[in-house]
Amino acid sequence: MATLTKAEEKIMKILWKIEKGFINDILEQFPDPKPPYNSVSTIVRVLVKKKIVSFNKYGNTYQYYPLITKEEYRKSQMGRLIKDYYNNSLKQVVNFFSENKNLDIDEVEEVMKMLNEIKNKKKNG
Repeated sequence: MATLTKAEEKIMKILWKIEKGFINDILEQFPDPKPPYNSVSTIVRVLVKKKIVSFNKYGNTYQYYPLITKEEYRKSQMGRLIKDYYNNSLKQVVNFFSENKNLDIDEVEEVMKMLNEIKNKKKNG
């Protein structure tokens, strides 16, 4: 799956939120000052070309909707990030966060619990 530009991601976040909409519906979701109509329209057409967004045509207008879910995109990008920057190593990812972030002890305990659950599932299944 293609990596989206920041502008494309903004549009996709809006489409995931509203599920489907015309360019004006997408524009409504932007804070002021809103981007130009033509800019949003161009980005949406690029997303259609990338087969990430599709549309229904109503006369001369188009209603757009996402072809991928936010979860599918997030999973794809996390996989790419871990592969490209951490050699597919969960250990390296955990090490990065432990060295570079102020971790909350409750969050660490929750992650440890999750990892233990994964470990037990792998052992038993």
